[in-house]
Amino acid sequence: MRKSTAWFVFGAVTAVLSLLFFWPLWKVVSGGFWVDGEFTLRYLLGVFENPIYVEGLLNSLKIALGTTGLAMVVALPLAWIANQFEFRGKTVFSALVLVPMILPPFVGAIGFQQMFGAYGMVNALFGLGARDWLGGGQYAGVVLLQTLSLYPILYLNAVAALANIDPAMEEAAANLGCTRLRRFFRITLPLMMPGLFAGGTLIFIWSFTELGTPLIMNYTRCASVQVYDSLKEIGSNPFPYALVLVMLLASTGLYAASKWLFGGNAYAMQSKASTQAAVRKLKGWPALLAALPFALVTGLALLPHLGVVLTSFAAPGSWYQSVLPGAFTGGNYIEALGHDMTVSSIRNSLLFSSLAVGFDIVVGIAIAFVVVRSTIRLRGVLDAISMIPLAVPGLVMAFGFLSVSSWLSNLKGFADVEWWPQLVDVRTNPTLFLVLAYSVRRLPYMVRSAVAGLQQTSVTFEEAAWNLGASPATTLRRITLPLILANLIAGTLLTFAFSMLEVSDSLMLAQQADYMPITKAIFELFQLLGTGKYVAAALGVWAMAFLTATLVGSSLLLGKKLGAVFRV
Repeated sequence: MRKSTAWFVFGAVTAVLSLLFFWPLWKVVSGGFWVDGEFTLRYLLGVFENPIYVEGLLNSLKIALGTTGLAMVVALPLAWIANQFEFRGKTVFSALVLVPMILPPFVGAIGFQQMFGAYGMVNALFGLGARDWLGGGQYAGVVLLQTLSLYPILYLNAVAALANIDPAMEEAAANLGCTRLRRFFRITLPLMMPGLFAGGTLIFIWSFTELGTPLIMNYTRCASVQVYDSLKEIGSNPFPYALVLVMLLASTGLYAASKWLFGGNAYAMQSKASTQAAVRKLKGWPALLAALPFALVTGLALLPHLGVVLTSFAAPGSWYQSVLPGAFTGGNYIEALGHDMTVSSIRNSLLFSSLAVGFDIVVGIAIAFVVVRSTIRLRGVLDAISMIPLAVPGLVMAFGFLSVSSWLSNLKGFADVEWWPQLVDVRTNPTLFLVLAYSVRRLPYMVRSAVAGLQQTSVTFEEAAWNLGASPATTLRRITLPLILANLIAGTLLTFAFSMLEVSDSLMLAQQADYMPITKAIFELFQLLGTGKYVAAALGVWAMAFLTATLVGSSLLLGKKLGAVFRV
C-alpha cells in the first residue's frame, strides 16, 4: 500500500472513530465533570458519598471478580489437559466446551431460574422443598451464570497461548529435574500470561458492566442496573453521568493496572513454537479421568440451555414444583413467530445488524490493510484504536450515545425541523444510534479477522498483479479479497450474530416498541404475565440456534485463530 493512501485511510478512519467512539465517551466524561458550563467534582465525589451508589459499584466489582476468578478456575485446567494429553473423544469435548457461547447470559437466566429456583427442577427432583439455590441476593446465580457463558473466551485464549509456547523450554526444565507441577508455575504459566490477561480482561469488563443478567436475576443493587433505572433523568441530572464515568474509569483503570502488573511479565521466546509439544496418549482409566473435567463443565454449562429449551416447550403454567413440565406444546413457537412484538423485533434486528456489518466490512478491511500492508509508523496506533471498543463497556457506550442523542435533539436551528427528531432522537427513532453502537462495538471482530487473513496471504500475489498492469482497485477485487474471503466471512458471521444478540445497547437505546431489537423483546416478554416467559424462551432457542450456526461456521473458517477475535 502506498504511503499516501495509507495516511489517507489512517486519517479517515481516525476521524470516523473519533466521531462514533470518542465523542460519546467524551459526552459521558464531560457530563460528569462539567455541569452548567463549569468544571466541578461535586457529582463525581457525590457518587462515593451516596451509600446506594457505593453499594452498587462494590456489588458490580464483586460480580466481575467472582466471574473472572471462577472462569479462570474452569478454563485453565481444561486448556492444560487439552494441550498435554490425547484421549478418545477429545475433539468432541473441545468443541462442546464452546457451546455455552451460543446463549446470551441473560437468556440463560430464564432457564436457570426454572431449574434452580425455589420451585424449580432441582428441588422437585431431590424433594428439597422450596430451597433457594440462587441465594437471597441472587449474587451467586449471576456469577455462576456469567461464568458458564463466558469461560470459553478464556479457554480459547489459553489454548492459543499454550500452542505458541516452545516445548523446548519445558523439555530443558524437565532434563534439569524440574517436576511437572513446578514447570507449569515457573515456565508454562508465565509464558501464558499475555493470553490469560487478554481473555481475563475481556471477561472482567464484560461482567462488570453486564446489564441483562442482573435484571433477569433481580439483582438490582449493582451499578449497571442503577444506570438503567436512571435513563429517564438523562439530561437533567448529572449523577447518572458521574456514575457511568466512575464505571468507565474503574474498568479502564483496572485494565491498565492489570496490564502494568501482568503484561510486563510476558517472557520473550526466541521464536514461536516450531515443533509441537509431545502429547501423551491416554487409554483406559487415565483417559476417562482426563475427559471427566470436560464432561462435568459441559454438563453444568448446558443446564441453562436445557432449562430454556424445556421452558419453550412447556405449556403455560404447567412447570411448577415438578421435575419436568406437566404438558408440552409447540404453541409458544407459533406465538413467538406471530406475536406483534417478536415479528417486528426480528425484522429490526436483521436491519440494524445488516447495516452494522456493511459498515464494519468497509472500515475493518481498510484498517487491516493499513496495519498489515503499509509501513507507516502509526499503523500500530490505528490497530490499537480499533480494538479499544472491546475494552470499553457496552453500557458506557450506550449511555454516551444517549447523551449525544439528547444534545443533537436540542441543537439550535435543527430542533424544530420536522425530520430531525426522527433521525437523531432515540426516544422517537433509535435506528441510527443502534446501528452506530452495533458497528463500533463489533468492529474489532472484523478487524481481527481481516488482519489474520492478510497475514496468511503473501503480498507477492498482489505485487505480481501490479507488475502486470492491474490497478490497486482491480488487484483488491480480483486477488486480495478472494484470498481472504474465508476470514471475511468468519468476521461477518461473528459481527452479525453478536450484533443481533447485543444486550446493553439494545436495552438502553431501544425505548419504543416499534423499534425494539430481539434482545429487548425477549426482556419485555419475560416480564409479561401469562405466556410471556414461555414465548421469551422460544425466542431464546432461536437465538441459540442462530449463534450455534455462526460459531460453528466461524470455527471451521478460522480454526485456532478464533480465539484472537476475543482478545483486547
